Amino acid sequence: MIELHYFPGNASMAPHILLHELGLPFTLRLVDRANNAHKSADYLALNPNGLIPVLRDGELVLFETAAICLHLADQQPDAAPGPRLLPPLGSAERALAYRWLLWMSSTVQVSLMHYFYPERVLPGVDGAVAAQIRTAAQAQVGARLAMIDQQLASHGQPWLLGADYSLVDVYGMMLCRWTRGFDGPGPAPARSRPATAAWLQRVLARPAVQRALADEGLAAPWV
Repeated sequence: MIELHYFPGNASMAPHILLHELGLPFTLRLVDRANNAHKSADYLALNPNGLIPVLRDGELVLFETAAICLHLADQQPDAAPGPRLLPPLGSAERALAYRWLLWMSSTVQVSLMHYFYPERVLPGVDGAVAAQIRTAAQAQVGARLAMIDQQLASHGQPWLLGADYSLVDVYGMMLCRWTRGFDGPGPAPARSRPATAAWLQRVLARPAVQRALADEGLAAPWV
């Protein structure tokens, strides 16, 4: 049985959605972040970084959200019904999926973490300096959201990779959701961009996404 160690609304959302998309049996294990359960000895034995999520699949223990997503997508049998969560191995489309996924995890997600946690950039920071870090991070995220919107607008297809829904759409929606509280003079939330707004609604309409949102007790507005 697969176990997903999660916290509502955080980076565990993408793996959670994929588990529902694939119809794999799994158990959710809430990590009580409010009480620093992610820094406990038991949790650090799973992920020495003390970050969420962690996925246990038998003897396999994985951290890093993108790695978990790739592992789950690889569990999809070739003959399985429903959308292919990754293009065929060795194809140019598969390479593009890797490009978008790794860019999201190493660039967009990092800037978002700086926005929410400026102390990760400069330990002990607060006040005006923390606000400066958040402003700079919001600007970086805004520029990267523009790239997503441009990709969606450029090909006129429903999904980021084109005609086919994939884990890239799941990951992208999760990150765009984190911008829903953007305000002030900086870039607006992802939903403010026309092509992105329509795409987000398509992702949110998927039953697997709605099931994950319900499992985690998240309320609208979701993006």
